[in-house]
Amino acid sequence: MGFANWVRNIFGNRKEVTLKECFYNLGIDYFYKKLAVETCIDLIANSLTKCEIQTFENGKKKRGENYYLLNVQPNANQNAFEFMHRLVRKLLLESECLVVMQGDQLLIVDGYNVTDFVLKENYYKDVVVGDLLFDKTFHESEVLHFKLRDENMMAVIDGMYESLGKLLVSSMDFYKRKNNKRILIKGDFLRAQDEETQKEIDTMFEEQLKNWFDPNKAGSAFQLIKGYEFEDMSDAQTAGSNHTSRDIAELINDIFHYVAMAFHVPRGILKGDVADIENQIDSFLMFGINPIAELIQDEFNRKMYSKKEYLERTYLKVDTSRIKVTDLTKFANAADKLFAIGGFSINDILEELGGEPIEEEWANHRYVTKNYERADSPRGGEE
Repeated sequence: MGFANWVRNIFGNRKEVTLKECFYNLGIDYFYKKLAVETCIDLIANSLTKCEIQTFENGKKKRGENYYLLNVQPNANQNAFEFMHRLVRKLLLESECLVVMQGDQLLIVDGYNVTDFVLKENYYKDVVVGDLLFDKTFHESEVLHFKLRDENMMAVIDGMYESLGKLLVSSMDFYKRKNNKRILIKGDFLRAQDEETQKEIDTMFEEQLKNWFDPNKAGSAFQLIKGYEFEDMSDAQTAGSNHTSRDIAELINDIFHYVAMAFHVPRGILKGDVADIENQIDSFLMFGINPIAELIQDEFNRKMYSKKEYLERTYLKVDTSRIKVTDLTKFANAADKLFAIGGFSINDILEELGGEPIEEEWANHRYVTKNYERADSPRGGEE
């Protein structure tokens, strides 16, 4: 539905709609969901931008052209952070993202038409990147097509919010009505309806009462005309009502809860809670980050490397271990154990800590303590 139809649905067939009216309604029905969705996207995208995309050649790490392309500059106008952030954002909002490879550049596509086949490569036409429309047809092997899921999760979130958003607005209106001042004015209203008398009445109710009810004024005086009396009905109106602003806050929490569920982000991380943060991060990595990292990794491997190269261990890997901040005191014992059984070299430990490797051959050697022996050797015997 276009913007014009959206406005028409809200305001009817009125020919003129003020900008204030438009964004007031948009704000009520949109920004709580927008805050939750954008926060989830930023958490996932920012986490994936911390990943190093490692490239291997015959099983050994190698920093070549592909490493620079994916970790530093994918194209002439974006660095790796901007590229990955936009890729993940498009992937989460639209459930898929198309990237075309032009020479030594990777370009995220804004629009395209695809023709699907079963036994041969798909065709991509009308490919648009920014203001550039490509006049060629791309084959499947010439593009990177990342598809997160068959169902667009944003359509599900929007459908859920249609009812939950109305409930939130209704709750806000109810809260405001219950907390408004209600004054009963008693007096003799059988009076002459001449212009001067009516003007005096209007002045009393419009000006004096306006100042009297203004919460921003430190103090206000009200001159009550003889023959009138006020009775505050606010207490009678709110009697027996337990509706507070916390009820509204709980509805907003529900919105965050459902959006977090959709994007597999722990609610504590989404809301900034630090309680049990380590387990929350582990859950976030397992269900929210690693599946997307594996999707990106698999698509790059199948399009940038041949089957023969991959089987000979020439491939790339999205390393998500850098996302979690390493506590040196907790890592020390594990590193010592891994070093003692030959699992880590000195350079491996330095890289896990985010340091640079030592350019010496001995730093790549692996060591094993003398306490270990082969499992099939007799105890105490020699190999």
